[in-house]
Amino acid sequence: MKDEIRSIASHFRVCGEPINVTPVTRGHINDTYIVTVEKNGQAAKYVLQRINHAVFKDPPAMMANILRVTEHIHDKVQQADPALARRQLTVVRTSDGEGCYEDSEGNFWRVYNFIEDAVTHDTLESTDLAYEAARMFGWFQRMLIDLSGPALNETIVGFHNTPRRLEVFQELLKTDALNRAGNAKGEIDFLIENSHICSVLTDLADTGEIPERIAHNDTKINNVMLDRTTNKGVCVIDLDTVMPGLSVYDFGDMVRTATCSAAEDEPDLSKVAVDLKLFEALVRGYLAEAGRFLTSAEKSHLVFAGKLITFEQFMRFLTDYLAGDVYYKTSREGHNLDRSRTQMKLVKSIVEQEEVMSELVARAFGGDST
Repeated sequence: MKDEIRSIASHFRVCGEPINVTPVTRGHINDTYIVTVEKNGQAAKYVLQRINHAVFKDPPAMMANILRVTEHIHDKVQQADPALARRQLTVVRTSDGEGCYEDSEGNFWRVYNFIEDAVTHDTLESTDLAYEAARMFGWFQRMLIDLSGPALNETIVGFHNTPRRLEVFQELLKTDALNRAGNAKGEIDFLIENSHICSVLTDLADTGEIPERIAHNDTKINNVMLDRTTNKGVCVIDLDTVMPGLSVYDFGDMVRTATCSAAEDEPDLSKVAVDLKLFEALVRGYLAEAGRFLTSAEKSHLVFAGKLITFEQFMRFLTDYLAGDVYYKTSREGHNLDRSRTQMKLVKSIVEQEEVMSELVARAFGGDST
């Protein structure tokens, strides 16, 4: 396998001959390797990935997005901080100048620079870390406000089309082919009772009240690289889902993934709740950058976005449970149902604290969140 990876790496403009390959076990979608090359006694590292084309149907279109985004950010940072620009995510092109390489078996591969002395975190260990991670996602959005040219490609069609996800759920519930609905009556009732929230943001986007922007769409904190020594943000990574979307979706996903320390499949629901201190840090960090460009409608829907994105994920887990666990990997019977219950509890926690959360947003905006 290592010889195969070395062969793949040779199709890219890396600075040397591959001498070592180390698999990276984290990550659930793409196969990732650290490739070390050497030339004239000098070693350098690169990140090589096989793109999962079952998830991302058009890897060249996705890589076209990533090239535009990374080159635009690099050029802007270069003007203000050349040292930081050298630590931005960079696509290493193929020998033919393309963003990815297709092998003889139809697999697509890409190479990134390896960013030295930078780390990621899977969990929020402090409010300072929450602030900096959120600031970097706001910074990422701000860097792309002036990206010129045509709209980016849609890498996953309908990714946050919550009304369409509701329709899929309703279709599965109607047939209940696996007779699982009886095990999830409380969850199904909750979903139906709150289904009216699904179209709120898409309706606002359709009327132009909330503008379409470039969104990251996967704002987990481990997609921010921080300096190993200072803990200051270096860059944002995992750009596969960067495409046209709503800024508030990104903030909403931060609320869902970062304000609760419980695991996404935590069976003890007493542990599932929004931590207001973490939420406040996320708000302050995000608005330190994004507050410069958000409209009044975006400001006033930040808390709602947290509720909606959490509700959407609750619905996705429940839908997959009814469908027979065909999308998300499971490790036990009822795993997706447990996941849906965790997300449902988190939605309820947001609802219970919505007023306080809105006050924290208003305070971060200097008293004006509308």
